[in-house]
This record gives sequence, C-alpha cells and structure tokens, in this order.
Amino acid sequence: MSDQGFTAATGEQGAAAAAFDVVDLIRTKRDGGTLSPEQIRWLISSYTHGGVADEQMSALAMAILIRGMDRQEIAEWTTAMISTGERMNFDALTRADGTRRLTADKHSTGGVGDKLTLPLAPLVASYGVPVPQLSGRGLGHTGGTLDKLEAIPGWRAALSNAEIMQQLDSIGAVVCAAGTGLAPADKKLYALRDVTGTVEAIPLIASSIMSKKIAEGTDALVLDVKVGSGAFMKTQHDAAELARTMVALGTDAGVATTALLTDMSTPLGLTAGNAVEVEESVEVLAGGGPSDVVELTVALAAEMLAAVGLTDVDPAENLRNGHAMDSWRAMIAAQDGDPDAALPQPKYEHTITAAASGTLSRLDAYAVGIAAWRLGAGRGRKEDTVQAAAGVRLHAKPGDTVTAGQPLLTLGTDEDHRLVRAEQAMADAVEITEGPVVVGDLIRGRITADDL
Repeated sequence: MSDQGFTAATGEQGAAAAAFDVVDLIRTKRDGGTLSPEQIRWLISSYTHGGVADEQMSALAMAILIRGMDRQEIAEWTTAMISTGERMNFDALTRADGTRRLTADKHSTGGVGDKLTLPLAPLVASYGVPVPQLSGRGLGHTGGTLDKLEAIPGWRAALSNAEIMQQLDSIGAVVCAAGTGLAPADKKLYALRDVTGTVEAIPLIASSIMSKKIAEGTDALVLDVKVGSGAFMKTQHDAAELARTMVALGTDAGVATTALLTDMSTPLGLTAGNAVEVEESVEVLAGGGPSDVVELTVALAAEMLAAVGLTDVDPAENLRNGHAMDSWRAMIAAQDGDPDAALPQPKYEHTITAAASGTLSRLDAYAVGIAAWRLGAGRGRKEDTVQAAAGVRLHAKPGDTVTAGQPLLTLGTDEDHRLVRAEQAMADAVEITEGPVVVGDLIRGRITADDL
C-alpha cells in the first residue's frame, strides 16, 4: 500500500504484451467474433498510451455497439481499464479489535432531481459503515453531485488521498472529486464515445462505470439504475440489461453488488438544480422531505448496509433520530463547508401555472432537466460554469389534483434572459387529465448476483 490507501498501476503496459493488429480486432468484432483477453489488454493499454488512433478505437466502439460483447469480454475490458491507473485500498480502516471495516458505495446512472448521494452517504455512515463516494459533475440535463455540494459556502470537492482516508476513518463519509489516477483509460474512451455516437453501447457504459467503482476499492456497491424519459436508459429492458451487466462485473471482481431499477419518468423529489437540491436533502436528513426521496434513500441505504452484514437495522430510524444529520454536518465541515450557512437564492424567478383543472398525469423528467440546464444549473460542455442558485421547484407531482392557474413549478436563475428558453423546454412536458391517475412504483425491480 502506498500514499495513504492508494496503490499505483501494476505497470502491465502494451510494450510488455504481445502486439496485435488493431484492424484485425476491428474486423473480428465487426463480424461478431470474440476478442481474447490478450487482445483486450493490449488494445486498452495501447490506446491509453497513444499506440491506437482515435479513429480506430471509434470503429471498434461502433462494432461493439452493434455486435455487443459477452460477459468474459466485458470483464476483461473492465479489468484492463482498471490496470491503466491506481487503485484505492481501505485496509487501514480498522476497528478497535483490529478487524477491517467494510466499505459500501452507491452509484446512480443519472437523472433529474437525483440528489440521493447527499442524504445517503451520511445516513449509511451513521451506522459505522464508511462510504467513499467519489462523484462527478453534471453534463447536459443530469445534475452533478459536486455541483450541488459546491452551493454550500466554503465546501471543497478536491481532497488529497490522505484527506480522503482520514475523513473516512474519523467521520465515515466522504463525497469528493475522483482523482485522475483512477482508470485513466475510461476518461479518454468516454470522451471519444461522446463524439462518435457510441455512448449507448451497454458493454461500454457498464465497463466505464464499473472500472472506476472497482478501482475505488469498495467492498459493497449498490447501483441505482434509472429508467424513463429523464434517464439514460429509456426502457425497462435496457435498464435491466445494463444492471445485470454491471452486477456481473462487480461480482466477478469480488465486490458485493446489487442493483435497483428505479423510475425516472418524473423528477425525483420537488427540486432540480444545485442549492435547491441541497436544501431538499437537508430536509430529508431532518426527518422530512418528499416521500419519494425518503423512500429511495432508505431503500438504497438498506441495500448498502445489508451488503456489509447489517441486516437488522431500519435506516429510517437514523433519519428520525438525528444521527444521519450529525454525520452530514461533520462531513460538510470536514471539507470546509458551513452546514449552517444560508444557501444561494436566485435573483429572478418565473412560475408556470396549470392551464386547466384536473389531475396532473405527466410531468416529464427530461424536460425539467433541460429547463434546469437552460437556467444555468447544468453545463453543455465540461468547461462551462454552473450557477449555484439556478434550478426548478415543483409544486405538484403526477397524481396530484390541480386547478387552473395553480402554480406547477417555479424557475429560478441569476440571469433573467434564461427564463424564456427554460419555459420553452416545458412547453409539452405537462399533461392534465380528468379523473384519477395511477402512478407507477418508484422501485421497478431488483437484480442481484443470483439473477445472473
């Protein structure tokens, strides 16, 4: 072990392995063949170090999108990406008797209003289970955990390796930016997929997510795989396939992995943005908050705790008794944030009202995400900045009875010229019908290693 719980790459690079002709690999996958472990290891190493050109990897990624990969190929691909960088190691996290504390983590495939990491990490930590949550920033209509937390005055996302380990040991929860050392191959490949129409390839999605999570070194991982208009996976079938692929990867790597399939046809909770989602998360930690956010936070916490052997606890209890809030305050303060500081408020607001009376039958998550993005809560390019105060507040959810003229949602931004385009995003996002509306279940399914 080196550098406070991080180990460097093994050094297995392309120069030490047999060389292959990348065009042969492209043809093999194009024609429906299977790549060998040696071919995959050589390919990922060579691409990472510049030996394989972007246009060649683009062709192979498209072949994978069309032809797919089997379980062994995906596992080898993921392992090869992990080996290009460093790995975290939590052996130093021990109890008083010298036994190691098992860690648990959660990953969401992304959605609108998905602020669950904020209440979930301190909730699980309040039971003595360390949660190393290396998070990212938002891009497009889905929000980023780090962008949300940076709405808290003083809070910082960048921590050294030593700070991460110390905070996990003393507080039990850390949410911070992932370093560039974890699976650097993924960063390069993801950027390529983004501009070549191959983001949707399920084997590449799964290996992208799981290479970072496995390199992160957690003992248990719970996946929140979103499905619906505001999610990356629009159908139950695709979401289930992605979940099974990732559970298989985690299981094969020795990580206790389960997945929940959860609805993202409607935004989660009553807020979408940055500071507004922090505010809502604090409400949940205080024992209140929207019922759907509470339901999913408790369900994911129960999965994480069970995965490390704590099956006889009800996570809702530590939301009620304040223990989760204590963990939150300690976690925020440790990263120089002020948990008591007032959160930013938007300079300009505009309220969209119901056009008719009846039952709200649809409030499209994707449209709300686009509106929040246009208000300044998200970014179109990685280099863009975001507004802490920008976002959307919902005043009704599908199934609620509304009257004509009643507020449905409020748009907030620091730049008033953004309001018009944000309102345009909501033009076809709302449906109001007569009579009752049946709202589907929030949790649509569960996949474990037994289901593979």
